[in-house]
Amino acid sequence: MTQSGTLYVVATPIGNLGDITQRAISTLQLVDAIAAEDTRHTVGLLRHLGISKPLLAVHEHNEQQSAQGLIKRLQAGESIALVTDAGTPAVSDPGALVVHAVRQAGLAVVPIPGVSAVITALSAAGIAQPGFYFEGFLPASGSQRRKRLEILKTLPTTLVFYEAPHRIVECVTDLAAVLGGHRQLTLARELTKTFETIHTCGLAEAVAWLQADPNQQRGEFVLLVHADVQEKAEGLDEETLRILQRLLQDLPLKQAVALATDITGQKKNELYEAALAFKAANTHE
Repeated sequence: MTQSGTLYVVATPIGNLGDITQRAISTLQLVDAIAAEDTRHTVGLLRHLGISKPLLAVHEHNEQQSAQGLIKRLQAGESIALVTDAGTPAVSDPGALVVHAVRQAGLAVVPIPGVSAVITALSAAGIAQPGFYFEGFLPASGSQRRKRLEILKTLPTTLVFYEAPHRIVECVTDLAAVLGGHRQLTLARELTKTFETIHTCGLAEAVAWLQADPNQQRGEFVLLVHADVQEKAEGLDEETLRILQRLLQDLPLKQAVALATDITGQKKNELYEAALAFKAANTHE
């Protein structure tokens, strides 16, 4: 049963409609109205669930103004669900301004947890390093994007980004240029949908992988740039690290190190330490 004067922040599926929780369904059934990022999109979800409710448009262009209208309705005793087109509201989607305003007004905000593209991607990437930094969408401008990446490159953990299909190639190009082609990238595309793809490769190889199949440039992306392990291999140049990483994808560690030693002429013990660091950082390999 919902409580009067309460805003419910409801997570909805990012693709597969079967991922919605029973609690989310119950909440949507019981609230007085639903504040939606795109009412046309939400109508489709509600129709699938057999729910009919008044819909209020709350999106990035009207969120500040809409918050005041929602507060008045909540103060009048209504209960309202806040949803976005997919995933958890207020996480790189509209909702944060509404939630802040409602809390500032002294009204209750109740989260109804569910799908998050960030957590979904991380769970399937096999990244063993502790922690991650979620940036969301990088700036659309190339110069501003590279400037932001220069700041983020010093963080010693996995970096998580969202990206749209029409910018994916230029974004990954900048990731490699600024963060270093030796770092590993997991591209998670169309998560929970029919053409779901989760692919890990070196950043230096990622653009070629995307361009080899135009279908891999479609859909919404979560990009996971693994933590930089080059600090543990300071004596090795980027090309040597790239070769070692590539060999580790197909060969046992000792064999990969031996072959990398022959190819690069680098010291075996340095390559072995670097290989151990790569293995620890990328348990899927």
